Order: sequence, then C-alpha cells, then structure tokens
Amino acid sequence: MSRVIQVTFDAHDPKVLSSFWRDVLGYVHPGPPGVDVPEGVDPLAAWDEFLTQHGVPEEHRNTRSALEDPDGDGPRLFFQQVPEDKVAKNRVHLDVRAAPGLEGDERMAALEVECDRLVALGAKRVHREEPAQPLSFGFIVMTDPEGNEFCLD
Repeated sequence: MSRVIQVTFDAHDPKVLSSFWRDVLGYVHPGPPGVDVPEGVDPLAAWDEFLTQHGVPEEHRNTRSALEDPDGDGPRLFFQQVPEDKVAKNRVHLDVRAAPGLEGDERMAALEVECDRLVALGAKRVHREEPAQPLSFGFIVMTDPEGNEFCLD
C-alpha cells in the first residue's frame, strides 16, 4: 500500500518561504478550515482574518504555512518556524523538473531561462552541472531564500 507524503521545511519566515515555493511550483496556499475563499481573494489574507477572529496573537501568526498542488498530484508542502539557522547541506532536496524530455543545448537553455526566473523570485544560483551522458543530462543547483538546496532538472 502506498502512502501520501508531505514535505516539511524548517524556516525562519514560513509565509515568505511558502510564497517563494508557491511561485516556483505553481502551488496554492489552502484557505483556513471551514472558510470558502472566493476566486481572486488571497488565501493568506483569509488566514490573517481567520487568525484574528480566533484570537491568535500576532507573534504566533507566522509560525506555519502550507502549500498544495492545485491539480492534486504533488505532495503537500508544510513550512514550520524554527529558531535555528541552517548549518549544513541538505540530506534530501527537491528536484524541480523544469525541462522534462529535453536534451543537450535545448535542455540547458530551458534550465537557464527557469534559473533566471527563480533568481528574480529570490533564489540563488550555486552551480551548473553540464550534461555527461549517459549518467547526467545536466542540471543547475540552486538555493531558496533560506539556503535550502534544490536542483533544476
């Protein structure tokens, strides 16, 4: 029997980090429980109103955030606030499949375009790995705004 997974990120600023990954992946912030968020309304604004109505103190309103795949295919992402800094390389990382089915120069050009878009969102470029077939079709290593490594693949 298979299991559904959730990927959890430790973060200093869950709202900012979840918004970054929302824009990278095309995911959405779910609305608060029992609240129908109308089309065009920011779910984060709905959360602010929900937390205010439920008496959650301001200092506790950015302790967690979540994202969901609007198509229901990908895993849920959860962001939890932690006080400590990231101090070592990730042992697990995400591969963002930005050039599926492409090879060679066409693949690397598509990855470069996506890399530029993600840098504009707050990512940092770390390293480009050139294609070395048959073992690698090439990829770009990046970090998100809080230093978590991921690859454009």
